[in-house]
Amino acid sequence: MRVVIAGGHGQIALILERLLADAGHEPIAVIRNPEHRADVDATGAAAVVLDLEAASVEEVAEVLKNADAAVFAAGAGPGSTAERKFTVDRDAAILLADAAEAAGVPRLVVISAMSADRFDPVSDDVFQLYLRAKSEADASVRSRELDWTIVRPGGLTNDPGTGLVRAGSALESGRIPRADVAATIATLLESGAASRTQFDIVSGDDPIAAALAGLA
Repeated sequence: MRVVIAGGHGQIALILERLLADAGHEPIAVIRNPEHRADVDATGAAAVVLDLEAASVEEVAEVLKNADAAVFAAGAGPGSTAERKFTVDRDAAILLADAAEAAGVPRLVVISAMSADRFDPVSDDVFQLYLRAKSEADASVRSRELDWTIVRPGGLTNDPGTGLVRAGSALESGRIPRADVAATIATLLESGAASRTQFDIVSGDDPIAAALAGLA
């Protein structure tokens, strides 16, 4: 598969790129900073420098040309402004979905956030705005005819992956290693599981493939 990953220098994205490359796939990492190219190269992925906050649908669609799937792994990150929660976490996700439609890419996997739909609509707190941005992006993705999957992990850690998770709708809060989120996305791409499904995921007792199969 040729898989284009938006936010290709993120921590989950770098793990995912290595997993895909090691499995014989062709990951393409969209990055904003050309200085990050070496990190991407080290995973076995190919880097494309493109700023999703400034790019047009046509520019992103050109990168997506002939891709089998797209993954949205971008994020403004901790400490970013409220404005960038919307320009990256919301608008860039919507841009990728628009571009996937324009380029004829059937599969779209979006990394979102647990509890995104439970944001406080009157709060100016940056975290609440982040949840709102994720929620609005997810709503846009769900409206598409694409073969989409929205993955909503709990609190992210840098612990080693275990390959054991719990997945379902409206789970109680929990944590999950970034490595297990990346492995989940790789499994989604390879298996086609959880088509047109949105789910929460945290660490648990089920092997990833079994947890995803249980969502059908």
